[in-house]
Amino acid sequence: MINEYTQPEDFLTDESFLAWHYRSNPSDVALWEEWMTADDQRKSMMRRAVELLESLKVNEKQLMLQQVDAAETRLMKKIGQGSGRSPLISRFVWTAAASVIFIIGSYYLAKSFIHSKQAITTNYGEIKEQKLPDGTEVKLNANSNVSYADRWKEGQDREVWLNGEAFFHVKKTPEKSRFIVHTDHFDVIVTGTQFNVVNRNGQSNVMLNEGSVTVHSTGGNDIKMMPGEFVEFNLNQTQKRIIRNDSLLAWRDKRIVFESTPLNEVVVMIKNHYGVDVRLGDLNVGSKTISGVLPNDNLDVLLQSIDATNDFEVVHQGREISIKSRQ
Repeated sequence: MINEYTQPEDFLTDESFLAWHYRSNPSDVALWEEWMTADDQRKSMMRRAVELLESLKVNEKQLMLQQVDAAETRLMKKIGQGSGRSPLISRFVWTAAASVIFIIGSYYLAKSFIHSKQAITTNYGEIKEQKLPDGTEVKLNANSNVSYADRWKEGQDREVWLNGEAFFHVKKTPEKSRFIVHTDHFDVIVTGTQFNVVNRNGQSNVMLNEGSVTVHSTGGNDIKMMPGEFVEFNLNQTQKRIIRNDSLLAWRDKRIVFESTPLNEVVVMIKNHYGVDVRLGDLNVGSKTISGVLPNDNLDVLLQSIDATNDFEVVHQGREISIKSRQ
């Protein structure tokens, strides 16, 4: 279907494309990223589609509404004129009518989808801090997205959907309404607290820093958490354990902590944060470990720090990086 798109307008009624734009579905994000990077022309067309989508959102589509009204008036006039025509012509008129009705319906569907969600998004290597409509503070790690309803009503649940990693400082409301973070594998339910959530690469986890939360798994089980506890989805089940929160939360201070971390995991961290291609020089180097606290706000500095351990040799050329054991 998407291979048939030839104009930017073709994308606007595709829910999968909208999910990619608002980062609300990881599978759709992966699908469109792969489709776009395969061809520069596709990338250009998607960029124009995004520009059109943003212009519709900002300008409230006033001009388009007028165009739709005018098209509807012309359509009804033609239908009236075609009442005495041959069946073939009448069939053509009604086919045109069906096409216009489809376009109008698609437009209002797109309008509804556009205004149903707001989103906070970070690029590779970017960390962003912002307040949600209720005053809740969210700090978003690189290559992440938080989406939420356009309007939150007092006394009702405040829901957000996360792809990536974020730290939440949830504000309590007078009504003590629930704040819910949706991930692929469980929901984090609170009223007011501080916690870190990861939902990336098919894995989900939550680290409670302050207060108390309930983790509601897709299987229907609830896990109560206390400060310092860590819950993750692993091997098709949700498990709770204790970990060091200073290493997990170091990203908020633009640091990354390695504690006998296998290089295979280090490579994944670098890819997630900076969006670069990292290759290992040989199969054995991936199992070697690295320890230390390294800066994580500059890719070159991070790579130089890994190279300075004297255990690894790092070669960085453009967007390609190679890491191998130092001889």
